[in-house]
Amino acid sequence: MKLLSIAIGAILVNNFILSQFLGICPFMGVSKKMDTAVGMGVAVTFVMGVASAVTYAVNLLLIRLGLDYMQTVAYILVIAALVQFIEMFLQKVVPALYSALGIYLPLITTNCAVLGVALQNTQNGYTFIQSVVYGVTGGLGFTLAIILFASVRERLAANSDCPKCFEGFPLALISAGLIALAFMGFQGLRIG
Repeated sequence: MKLLSIAIGAILVNNFILSQFLGICPFMGVSKKMDTAVGMGVAVTFVMGVASAVTYAVNLLLIRLGLDYMQTVAYILVIAALVQFIEMFLQKVVPALYSALGIYLPLITTNCAVLGVALQNTQNGYTFIQSVVYGVTGGLGFTLAIILFASVRERLAANSDCPKCFEGFPLALISAGLIALAFMGFQGLRIG
């Protein structure tokens, strides 16, 4: 039941983008088209899941060595290495997605949602399994938010008739705010 609570909390209640406002840069930058949003969501989910597993082990090592004050620096190094691996993999296997993601792919390294999941795993005292579940489902929540936002932006680009001053980014910000407001309805959700 604890794992289900962690999963639903990460996807809906405490969504990294829509509730905690972490990871906004790729959310706003890559959400213009559905295919790039899906690609970014999958990449972030993978990095969050693997980073949660690796940073759990790194944290145990840091505590054993009495260097737990170095957690943030160590986590950033782990995340940077994982993103480099994904970048090389996508460039080799899926070059179209690699070019579509552009500058936002290396920016996963500085995506505060990825660092946030690693730090929150430590702060919440999660076990290894709980950390991985929180990382993967946090990534799934990120993916859900970015896909919803991309679909709204695509429809607005095709069908909107709004005042000139709201076209483009202002309308995207209003839409993001409305989606975040809808997700706030999950705050009262109780599991167990």
